[in-house]
Amino acid sequence: MAKITQKITPFLWFEKGAEDAAKYYVSVFKNSKINRIQKYPQSAEEVSGQKAGSIMSVDLQLDGVNFQFLNGGKIPEFDLRSSAISFVVACDTQEEIDTFWGKLSAVPEREQCGWCVDKFGVTWQIVPNVLGELLSDPDQKKVERVTSCFLQMKKFDIAKLKEAYEGE
Repeated sequence: MAKITQKITPFLWFEKGAEDAAKYYVSVFKNSKINRIQKYPQSAEEVSGQKAGSIMSVDLQLDGVNFQFLNGGKIPEFDLRSSAISFVVACDTQEEIDTFWGKLSAVPEREQCGWCVDKFGVTWQIVPNVLGELLSDPDQKKVERVTSCFLQMKKFDIAKLKEAYEGE
């Protein structure tokens, strides 16, 4: 494994396809790269159930944040399909939201309030930076309108959030 330089690094267990996922995410996020690919050694074959020489792990950066992906095989308790853990993508513009949503949302029935699930089963939150500001206003009527508005959304719409904030 590569030397870990950030204190906390997200680590994702894939049944298979860690390299495919890494390549895809690197194409989605700017300032991203695959740092290292490691293969299973012969000595791990029996314990891991993975063939020697097959991809074991991928160390990568997504928008400058280190991640590690593992091809760990099928273990029912290790399933990415839970939304209990998600990755927040902070967006400044509607164009950014639309771009990330278009690339990451692959399960329409699991979309709600900016949350989406990609083709690998990973959950993302595509969130406008302005939302925190709108929800922190001391005027509770504004906060209520914004909250009521976004609870009806799948993909966030910044213009509609601002309209709700202004009472339009």
